[in-house]
Amino acid sequence: MITVRHNTKTDGYIWVDARDVNREDMSVLTEEYGISSELLADIMDIDEQARIEKEDDYTALIMRLPSKSDDESEITQTCVPLGVILFPKQVITICQGDSIVLEDFAKARFRQYPVDTKEGFVISILGRSALVYIRLLKYINRQKDLIEEQLHKSIMNYELIQLLSIQKSLVYFTTSLSSNEMLLEKLQKTIYFKLNNEEEEEFLDDVITDNKQAISMANIYSDILTGTMDAFASVIGNNMNVIMKRLTVISLSLMFPTFITGFFGMNVPLPGTHWPFMWIVLTIACVLVAVLGAYFLSNRRSRMFIKQTIGEGKKQKKRNKRKAI
Repeated sequence: MITVRHNTKTDGYIWVDARDVNREDMSVLTEEYGISSELLADIMDIDEQARIEKEDDYTALIMRLPSKSDDESEITQTCVPLGVILFPKQVITICQGDSIVLEDFAKARFRQYPVDTKEGFVISILGRSALVYIRLLKYINRQKDLIEEQLHKSIMNYELIQLLSIQKSLVYFTTSLSSNEMLLEKLQKTIYFKLNNEEEEEFLDDVITDNKQAISMANIYSDILTGTMDAFASVIGNNMNVIMKRLTVISLSLMFPTFITGFFGMNVPLPGTHWPFMWIVLTIACVLVAVLGAYFLSNRRSRMFIKQTIGEGKKQKKRNKRKAI
């Protein structure tokens, strides 16, 4: 969808806002505005990195913006490339999807941005983008804290999958912010993009500072999240070991009464097999043996006692053999 917007600050240029671009929009951009199809293909590439290049009739910039999420409960955040085409009297922004940054400029939800000139409009988009990145990073960090609280009570993998989605978002943010940082450094040096006054130069320095802050936050959150995922993966594995241990104790405890009932179920004459109350004795014996077996298997002291008893028995046998020799 292509929308022509007049700058509310000044009549020096016209902003052509092209979002959710389809094939018809691309044909219009190529035929009416003279934008090359190769450049449009680069802008439509979701993995395209930020850069600036000079053509005969215009200057083209590609930057990375945080994409707009339709689902407020969605944790995963992605980034999309934005193409900015600077003509003498027009600024054309081309985005394959949508971004909250473009929505803010379309509805004039900004203050103290130097949008009077085309160059100021470009650095204003980058500045707003850096602030949106910082806001989304704080939101992602809050979501991470909530998931960590749930992980303390969970032994399933759902929370770890959510943390993996957050990790994916942080990777997208880090890559995009680093790409934008290289673009900002080029804007300070290139002859194709010249700022008009000292205010714009100071604002560009502020944008670079905000972008570096966002990169630092993304790296810190990513490192913390990596350690958190490793720690909770170990905790979940340990919880699973505890559950398997309990199931093993139950299985071994049931082995003792099974042995007793199997012994008296043999087809051979045994003492007391014809006694009418023998089943009561067997039931009581099975319960006692199961309880005692579970106690000795689950109690650490009992296990140590059994090991010490077995060890002393072996030592005593060795002593008896030596005495016999």
